Amino acid sequence: MNTGASEGAQRLLRPLRDALADAGACLDRTALALSGGPDSAMLAVSLAQLAHEQGKKPHLLHIHHGLQAPADAWRTRVHQLGLILGLPCHSRRVRVDRDSGKGLEAAARTARYAALDAMMAALGLDHLLLAHHSGDQAETVLLRLLRGSGPTGLAAMAPVSARNGIVCLRPWLDVDRLDILQALQRFQMDSGWLAVHDPSNTQHDYTRSAVRERLAPALDERWPGWQRILGRHARLAAQTASLLEEMASADLEQLAPDAGDGSFSLAAWRQLSPARQAQVLRYWLARQGQRAPTQARLDELMRQLRRLHALGHDRAMRLRHDRVWIVCRRGRVLLETAQTPPHPQSEK
Repeated sequence: MNTGASEGAQRLLRPLRDALADAGACLDRTALALSGGPDSAMLAVSLAQLAHEQGKKPHLLHIHHGLQAPADAWRTRVHQLGLILGLPCHSRRVRVDRDSGKGLEAAARTARYAALDAMMAALGLDHLLLAHHSGDQAETVLLRLLRGSGPTGLAAMAPVSARNGIVCLRPWLDVDRLDILQALQRFQMDSGWLAVHDPSNTQHDYTRSAVRERLAPALDERWPGWQRILGRHARLAAQTASLLEEMASADLEQLAPDAGDGSFSLAAWRQLSPARQAQVLRYWLARQGQRAPTQARLDELMRQLRRLHALGHDRAMRLRHDRVWIVCRRGRVLLETAQTPPHPQSEK
């Protein structure tokens, strides 16, 4: 099929082309995470057109979560799209841990990305396209704002990010979903292929779906440009987060960091202003591969560090953070591996 027949897909091609070029991505080593829904399907159509122009063969990757009754049929439909577009399509079934304590949405996301990483590695691919659009970005900003995220969190989804050696590209963060749906309508009329409809996208017990179905219509009516405004806020927050990271990196270098055990000087840390003390602790934990602390946990860590003797000799400090202990020995702050999992209520 001639994928150039869809005028809507042609209009969506430019940001994809630019994102791939800016990232230096080779299409033969690029994949698209394809759920079969309208957004990823139309990104696949745009990708196929670009691939045919260049004589390349990017891959389509589908994850079968097994959470919905028609999931088998969705997998079949995704592979049909691959045939229509002339692109290799791969699928993998995953088991979603319903008892992870993270919630079903987060557990499914964890399983999905683990499977995508494994598929990318098996196929020797290094760039992964994700079909998030401006509406998704605005919802993410809104959710993180309601959860009390700081500048780093409010930066929401980055156009380019890296994970486990894979470069993730989101070329459509500034694309209006209406453009995607209009292109989809034309493509479906031309091809006879129908996009997947996942009912969980409209179930209010899922947090993002509740935002989409309940809050978004009210915001659309009162503030029609809210998605663009929040998208701009995300870009500004990303710039602020980048500046904070640069400052934290410079501050950490002034704390006599030890590349061996990852420790830093307590006395030097105390010379920083409170705001920079907090920021460098967040940065240090991230550098050590640890998740960001809650505000309550960060406040407690700073309180204990300030109460210690400058050389850390007056008493032992051991603060639990996820699966590690933050300790101070001989004036050096460092991490120790915890031998037992933390109590469920130990994180405030």
